[in-house]
Amino acid sequence: MNMQKAQQGFTLIELMIVVAIIGILASIAIPAYQDYIAKSQFTAGLAEVNPGKVMAETYLNEDVTTALTLANVGLTTPSNNCSVIAVDSSAGTGAATIDCTLKGSADINGKKITLTRTVAGIWSCGSDLAAADKTKYAGKCTG
Repeated sequence: MNMQKAQQGFTLIELMIVVAIIGILASIAIPAYQDYIAKSQFTAGLAEVNPGKVMAETYLNEDVTTALTLANVGLTTPSNNCSVIAVDSSAGTGAATIDCTLKGSADINGKKITLTRTVAGIWSCGSDLAAADKTKYAGKCTG
C-alpha cells in the first residue's frame, strides 16, 4: 500500500514570500496615503474659507470705507480645518485678504492659505507651502 499524503498547508517559505510582498506594498502605500490626507486637509481648509469671498465681495461693494471683520464675511475661528482665520482689508480701496492657518498632518500644519482681492476685484489664491509641496497639495491654489 502506497498512500500519498495530501498537502496540509503552506510551507514556511511560501508564508515568508507573502509577508515580504505585503511589506513592499505597505512601504509604497503608506506615504501615498499620507500625501492624500494632507491634500484633502488643504482642500478642506480652502473650502472652509472660500465662502468668505462672496460675503466679502458683497460687503465691499456695499461699504468699502469700513474694514472687514470675521463677522462681516461670515467666518469663525477656530474652525474644523483652520486653527486661525484672519480677515484684512484696506479701508476705502477694495483690496482684501482672507487667511487660513491650517491644522492637520505634519506636512501642512501651520501653513497658510491666502485669498487675496485686488483693488480691481480679482480674487487669487496662494499658500506658503514649499514649491514641491504646492504641486502635491495645493492644486491650482499656487499663487
